[in-house]
Amino acid sequence: MRDEISVQYVGFECKASVRQYVFCVREAPNEPREFILSIANEAFIFHRARYQDAPDICSLKLRRELAIYGNHPPKAQFVISEEELANYRDIHAKKRGRVTHHRKRFQRPTAYRRAS
Repeated sequence: MRDEISVQYVGFECKASVRQYVFCVREAPNEPREFILSIANEAFIFHRARYQDAPDICSLKLRRELAIYGNHPPKAQFVISEEELANYRDIHAKKRGRVTHHRKRFQRPTAYRRAS
């Protein structure tokens, strides 16, 4: 894989059954190439993916495909599988589990509490 590659997230589009995430890959001296990665809408509805994680999920998939095919995958559209979503959730759930501080429940100062 060459070092001069740049992967840029362009945006997304909502379709009837999927959300499509668009990326632009630039590699000198070649022309930029567009890749579209799709995640089924039901993955968001049933909490198998979070909207804020979707660009990262797609970027990781695209980077894997670029690495496998020497920056030139045979196709420009990919679908994120349920297995890939589960792997992403597992990896990131473990990372979130390392948080050492927890949010404390707000409690009014004693002077502001109502007398019972």
